[in-house]
Amino acid sequence: MAEVLVLAELNPAGGGVRKTTLEALTAARALGEPSAVVLGAPGTAAGVKDALAEYGAATVYVAESPDVDDYLVAPKAEVLAKLVEEKSPAAVVIPSSPEGKEIAGRLAIKTNSGFLTDVTEIAADGTATQVAFAGQTIVHSKVTTGTPIYTLRGNSVTPEPAPAAGTEQPVEVAISDAAKQVKVVDRVVEQKSNRPELTEASIVVSGGRGVASAENFSIIEGLADSLGAAVGASRAAVDSGFYPHTFQVGQTGKTVSPQLYVAVGISGAIQHRAGMQTSKTIVAINKDPEAPIFELADFGVVGDLNTVVPQATEQITARKG
Repeated sequence: MAEVLVLAELNPAGGGVRKTTLEALTAARALGEPSAVVLGAPGTAAGVKDALAEYGAATVYVAESPDVDDYLVAPKAEVLAKLVEEKSPAAVVIPSSPEGKEIAGRLAIKTNSGFLTDVTEIAADGTATQVAFAGQTIVHSKVTTGTPIYTLRGNSVTPEPAPAAGTEQPVEVAISDAAKQVKVVDRVVEQKSNRPELTEASIVVSGGRGVASAENFSIIEGLADSLGAAVGASRAAVDSGFYPHTFQVGQTGKTVSPQLYVAVGISGAIQHRAGMQTSKTIVAINKDPEAPIFELADFGVVGDLNTVVPQATEQITARKG
């Protein structure tokens, strides 16, 4: 069976394998036998090898060196390119994070290969599905040059365990001077809440301009916490100062594809829809019955969010209790 390389994305500070990596391992099985590639400082692979094997990695290529960790992106692309040259894989699958996309782009140039970004599905023949033009068009594409490289959009695939050997294989790291031009001088770990990470969450509750104030976003947070969900915000809410920009969902923010997306006080502008309309189930709460978001929603509630959301939170909490 052909080998498919999957770049492992890891949580910072020894936090284990990111869900996006498990999704990529699952998607890669359509093309062949997945092998995970772990890039980082010495000792990085020790805590993640078992998880990678559990989700189908027959081989775990380990490229550990201070040079990989101390410089920005370029060394990772260089190591991965050398591995592609040596192993001649059927394809390379990378989680579609900002760093993943940059590595994939650099890898495509280095290996003279075709590159498809933000794919939501990969078929056995290599055909990838993408959502284009703010979700108005579904595109089916196939790489015809070099080694196919895909970045997989988060939450597009449900991770499924498929235990494999997970045989560790060290990879020699030799980084060129050209790849050492941008050095990482400091890392600051962002303070995390107990909520899931926005792009990985299976449930997202987002608030829009209709929430009316930063203080009122506590209503959104309350509903999110009752569901075990991540919190998002529309561009209008972010621009109004109601919530931090890092939580913006939309064309100029983050793209999410959860099992359940709850849009509260969001009109449904095209730029917001571009970031969430591949969600499996969409629930809209808005006092305007003509709001465009209802065209997209699977379920809609026309009403004042200040009444509807607290009641929903109360009912959910009571049922869980």
